[in-house]
Amino acid sequence: MLRMLGFVPQPNLQNHKIMTDYRQIITIEPDKRGGKPCIRHMRITVYDVLGWLAAEMSFEEILDDFPELTTQDILACLAFAADRNHRLVAIAA
Repeated sequence: MLRMLGFVPQPNLQNHKIMTDYRQIITIEPDKRGGKPCIRHMRITVYDVLGWLAAEMSFEEILDDFPELTTQDILACLAFAADRNHRLVAIAA
């Protein structure tokens, strides 16, 4: 019922360290995925993860489909997107 109302349950993050620096996880390599930001030198981009989240996949569903990813990887993608958006807004102002 909650999922139908737009609420997508997320994992309990109490046992996970808070993401402090996504730059330890997000990598950019010119020859990989067209230079898009990827997760830990893999071919999975930040935009892939953000797209899955936008499609209402839960953290658990993403981690089940892509066992090479971690909760910290997903949080790093969100932190990257938030930081990028913050920087774009600051530049535009």
